[in-house]
Amino acid sequence: MHKTIATLRWEGGIDGYLVLLDQTRLPGTVVEVECRDVDTVLDAIVRLCIRGAPAIGCAAAYGVCVSLRGLPSGGKLSLANAKQLVEHACDSLATSRPTAVNLFWALDSMRQIARQATATTTTQLAELLLAEARAIHEADVQMCAGIGRHGADLLADLPVGSSILTHCNAGALATGGDGTALSVIFELARRGREPHVWIDETRPLLQGARLTAWELQQREIACTLICDSAAARVMSEGLVQAVVTGADRISAAGDAANKIGTQSVAVLARHFDIPFYIAAPTSTFDLSVDQGTQIPIEQRAAEEVICGFGITTAPEGVAVYNPAFDVTPAALINKIVTERGCVAASLPAIQKLFQEKCS
Repeated sequence: MHKTIATLRWEGGIDGYLVLLDQTRLPGTVVEVECRDVDTVLDAIVRLCIRGAPAIGCAAAYGVCVSLRGLPSGGKLSLANAKQLVEHACDSLATSRPTAVNLFWALDSMRQIARQATATTTTQLAELLLAEARAIHEADVQMCAGIGRHGADLLADLPVGSSILTHCNAGALATGGDGTALSVIFELARRGREPHVWIDETRPLLQGARLTAWELQQREIACTLICDSAAARVMSEGLVQAVVTGADRISAAGDAANKIGTQSVAVLARHFDIPFYIAAPTSTFDLSVDQGTQIPIEQRAAEEVICGFGITTAPEGVAVYNPAFDVTPAALINKIVTERGCVAASLPAIQKLFQEKCS
């Protein structure tokens, strides 16, 4: 088994920097990127060096911290000006990925720390912000562990060696911890359930082929890679006992936005009577969005489809529609697995979940 490499980490104290595992280079090359300014963090998120809703949130929180790197604590920069830099960093990072709600949740937390801070120097402000970013990161680690436990409990009745299909990447590469969907797989493996995973390649950027397959091999978990278009065939042969994916935003009604192609998998699962589960933290729910149709869907460059990884696969000038996400209706989701337990994909159940969280 290879040595586990952290998806993201903070090096040093308040004058430190963010280090990211460059996922655009996997699986062939393991390279880390040092982010010492906000623009570098922004670029890393936009170009998918770091991706996955929880991981994006953690990276953005640390990105706010780098906005104050090297700033003097004395009179050369007022505390008010330092807070303005934080606001500017939050505004800039918020433009990176419009669909992942964890990004905005993390930035809102950092804004509140800066706005409500009792700090009297820029050093104290930087310390408060770094402490909050670290708390967001640690909470994500614990969140992943909780999702893994509840998801494994949900699938406890599956026979040993059962096969689970997943789409895109929702593992340690997508979070600050062990992942969301893959944390369920990892926990099943720890319990001796010997899961096998069918991995959709996940066009056009192949997050399943490049990242999920890499992660599962790192953990020595049995897996088989398939083309996205092969999912129906595999299901029709009775080779899939459950589907588990992550999510980037979940509406108040339980509709879930995830990587493009997830909705197709959910439709197939319903046709073949296979349970379809979403694994996501409570921070992925956006209760301000009533229905999935209101979730903004990021549109990405045509080059990802016609010239992915430097190889031209379509004629020059062809029109391209390249949404990064689709929305799976709540009616197709059997359960949503959160760090607080499993919940039905319905407005009443989700409202109850959050009422219990606040009580």
